[in-house]
Amino acid sequence: MKTEMEFEDLMEEAYQLPNGSAKLGFLEEAARVADLNGMVEEAYEARSEIVDVATFCGYPMKALIAFSWQLGKFDQQPELYDEETLLWSYKWILGKMPDFPEISREKIMELLEDFGARFKSYGYSERSYWYYRFRIFMDFGELEEAGRSYDKFRALDRDFMSDCEACEQDEILRYFMLKGDDEKVLEVAKPILKGRMSCAEIPHLTLSEVLMPLYRLGRKDEADKHQVKGYRLIKGENDFVQSFSEQMEYLALTNPAKGIDILEETLVLAADHEDAYAKMMYYAKAASLLRRWAEEKDSEGYRLRLPASFSYEGDPGNLLKLADYFEEYAQATAAKFDQRNGNTHVSSLIA
Repeated sequence: MKTEMEFEDLMEEAYQLPNGSAKLGFLEEAARVADLNGMVEEAYEARSEIVDVATFCGYPMKALIAFSWQLGKFDQQPELYDEETLLWSYKWILGKMPDFPEISREKIMELLEDFGARFKSYGYSERSYWYYRFRIFMDFGELEEAGRSYDKFRALDRDFMSDCEACEQDEILRYFMLKGDDEKVLEVAKPILKGRMSCAEIPHLTLSEVLMPLYRLGRKDEADKHQVKGYRLIKGENDFVQSFSEQMEYLALTNPAKGIDILEETLVLAADHEDAYAKMMYYAKAASLLRRWAEEKDSEGYRLRLPASFSYEGDPGNLLKLADYFEEYAQATAAKFDQRNGNTHVSSLIA
């Protein structure tokens, strides 16, 4: 049986690595060693790191599983652990849960209410509760209810447990995108695009999100600049699979050859991605891009370069068949979301 020293060695190795699958592997092994040795507090520490790393490097299901374990241990002996760190993690988990259609609406709402009760019991503002309620109802496609939560959270004062202003601004932008108000989207995006708001994931997300609103408003030159900068920021990062889909959607209309380059560069990241919603959006936009590329003269005889790990047995030179493969996957996943949500909101996003 491995020792406490080996646990510390594994954690030290993990801390020296950037976020990614290698770091996650060391943390998972550290948690396993701690479990085998009955080192509960060390196992909690390792899983706290797993939640952090997995949430922001494309492994949200691993984060959900680790957090569920943490929450159980916290409730058994809350005096041993820091509630502030746990509640920060709870926010990340709430933000990811709707991305999995197998997690029921009832379970998501149950955890949202549990989250709100915990915040209230520790004396924190209710603003975070209403903010995450706003986000969840956007995910459900219920924009009227999301709007009511939007009004609530905006009327409450921020506290140190609130999400950063840049992240909140980006979610407000998403709300107006779902409402189809391109002018309002760009108004909300302005402080981000001007560099007055930023964080670890902003403007990375925003630069891809504004491409289609700008295109529809006839501002292609601006969109082209944001496309180049946005892709440079997210290239090679598997936490931005949905952003890759937004890049491909825009390039299918403006520069399909460049879109194909991005598809070939990023498919290895999308194919094994744990976030079902992001992967669905990626596959839907990949299908549209392939159909558009098939119309170009330069596509004659073109064989898409597929990663070795990609499980497609057809001919990569048959672009339309490959597009069908991506589309069928996206539609099947969207149907699962619609069944969970009780509407056709998600299917409408990939139509």
